[in-house]
Amino acid sequence: MSNKISKETIEYVSILAKLELSEEEKETARTDMEKMLDYIDTLNDLDTSGIEPMSHVFPLNNVFREDVVTNEDHKEEILANAPQRKNDSFEVPKTIG
Repeated sequence: MSNKISKETIEYVSILAKLELSEEEKETARTDMEKMLDYIDTLNDLDTSGIEPMSHVFPLNNVFREDVVTNEDHKEEILANAPQRKNDSFEVPKTIG
């Protein structure tokens, strides 16, 4: 089963990819694309019944800690290292003139 890729399709793909291809490169690309589509057809012939769909080959594990909300007030501890304070906030130099 051979998938035929037209010259117009190769021209269109090269325009989308912003590639300037010579006639020889276009023919090579056409042949390569046909081989890829033939391989995909081969994969479509495989019996995949009983195989669960997956989004990744390896299992994904969350390596981040849980986001735990606390209602503790650490304001003074946080502001202790502020170079300048204004009331209960950091005071920074004006950056917009």
